[in-house]
Amino acid sequence: MQFPVETIEAMIYTIRGHRVMLDSDLAKLYGVVTKVLNQTVKRNLKRFPNDFMFKLTSDEYLFLKSQIVTSKIGSGGKQKQPLVFTENGVAMLSGLLNSDRAINVNIAIMRTFTKLRSFLSMDSSLKGDIGQLKKDTNYLFKIVFERLDDLEDGLPEHPKDRKRIGLKGNIKS
Repeated sequence: MQFPVETIEAMIYTIRGHRVMLDSDLAKLYGVVTKVLNQTVKRNLKRFPNDFMFKLTSDEYLFLKSQIVTSKIGSGGKQKQPLVFTENGVAMLSGLLNSDRAINVNIAIMRTFTKLRSFLSMDSSLKGDIGQLKKDTNYLFKIVFERLDDLEDGLPEHPKDRKRIGLKGNIKS
């Protein structure tokens, strides 16, 4: 079973400076109920330190709900703040959920996180290049304007009674 990178990318959010995935999104990908995934995690809490998995605060959950379409609290939707898993947490899940589907899902997720990391690396490299280009351009403009100022100061004065060359008056065709 193939999982398109775009589908997985849409399930990755940045919260508290970490790229994370919601427990419900992971459950959908793994083909299990969210409750089953969370029970598996609870039975293995030692494997999930805070940098692998954490529970969203109420404010984070409300903000996230405003960004994505989720059911309202009290109308059959999620009653508790969801757990979110960092890349390391998703990798740890792969050891707990050992079906063929879970293995394929984890491979696709790890590839997606790697792709996002390479984009971020490329983005910061481009920012550095653009910054250097701005510095170089400013320096070159400074030199050009200094040269123009020097030329303006050194232009020769021509006598007013000098003999002009070229055509005089209007040209008729």
